[in-house]
Amino acid sequence: MKPIKVGLLGLGTVGYGAFRVLARNQEEIQRRAGRGIEVTKIAVRDVERARALVAGACEVVGDPMLVVSDPDIDIVVETIGGYDLTRELVLQAIANGKHIVTANKALLAVYGNEIFAAARKANVMVAFEAAVAGGIPIIKALREGLTANRIQWIAGIINGTTNFILSEMRDKGIDFDAALADAQQLGYAEADPTFDIEGVDAAHKVTIMSAIAFGVPVQFDKAYVEGISRLAAIDIKYAEELGYRIKLLGITRRTDAGIELRVHPTLIPAKRLIANVEGAMNAVLVHGDAVGATLYYGKGAGAEPTASAVVADIVDVTRLHTADPEHRVPHLAFQHDALSNTPVLPIEEVTTSYYLRLCVADKAGVLAEITRILADLNISIDALLQKESREGEPQTDIIILTHETQEKHINAAIAKIEALETVLSKVTRIRMEALS
Repeated sequence: MKPIKVGLLGLGTVGYGAFRVLARNQEEIQRRAGRGIEVTKIAVRDVERARALVAGACEVVGDPMLVVSDPDIDIVVETIGGYDLTRELVLQAIANGKHIVTANKALLAVYGNEIFAAARKANVMVAFEAAVAGGIPIIKALREGLTANRIQWIAGIINGTTNFILSEMRDKGIDFDAALADAQQLGYAEADPTFDIEGVDAAHKVTIMSAIAFGVPVQFDKAYVEGISRLAAIDIKYAEELGYRIKLLGITRRTDAGIELRVHPTLIPAKRLIANVEGAMNAVLVHGDAVGATLYYGKGAGAEPTASAVVADIVDVTRLHTADPEHRVPHLAFQHDALSNTPVLPIEEVTTSYYLRLCVADKAGVLAEITRILADLNISIDALLQKESREGEPQTDIIILTHETQEKHINAAIAKIEALETVLSKVTRIRMEALS
């Protein structure tokens, strides 16, 4: 059987990683795939650099359209990143009958519905294991391994940069800016880390997982996104005292009212396995009705971990290249005509527990006023910690952990609490999840 021919768009960290893994493990991959897999053409901006890297192993061109329009190429592997150019290239490749392998979570979170519809019409596959959690095979687990389950919720540490920063803040007792500087110096954070630290990257990934878990279209525009840039070291310290860790989680949950889709800093009980995922590692916790909780852990980024997922997708596409399109695994796990229009809940309708930190005047009656406001809104207190007054300052911190309540009720409570003369600054609010 003749080899499958692959065209690469981009030869950066992921693209070159995939090229190396395919070359290094060529014999093993052929034994698994049942036929050879050859990279025959690569499109890059810096043609001379790429030619030096591939050392004559394949053709290198400067125009990506030469890859997507090449009649001999069976699979186009997109590793460029970004939205607009990649959307155009991917849609053109699909129109030309090419299968797609991509690591581009932003592209799929924003344009996935359009891309999957085009692929279905053209009878080609779009594989994207590398788009979420790097080398962790979470997409295959959700689409295939957990098919028997009604997925109830997913909670994931799916951005290594933010997890590294939070680990540094906790371990060293330093503030966010210092931890970010460490992450940039060590190469874990980009010079412009906005997508990571503001939660956008994690939101792209949890949007894709939510669609697969619940059989709904990708709906990134409806996700609630909050990053870690405003987190204070004192809150990480107080969380530790109360038996919790703070992690940036991507959370999606099925409820009677709709689907939760949110990214934000979250207090997790320290005894949970996922709370102990440190450094730049990723972990995804999936709860199904039959299997219960399953945890997927590993490297969420890097050349070879991500290349592992890219090459696995290439092998999958190679195996199914000649299969009846109707018998392939659907892109979003559910048959396209069985996708649900279940609504995504606005954050105000989400129900969870809360950590509240209040800086208050150290005088009689303050706590009574605060607890009265919470009681009036039917918000019950799970735990309360009042710190000693700071020396020479007539003020103190009160930390309150609530039982579950709707976000709109906690918003109303915070507004009333901040209006009290004895409350000296804005209330710090961090959501909590038991993950049990």
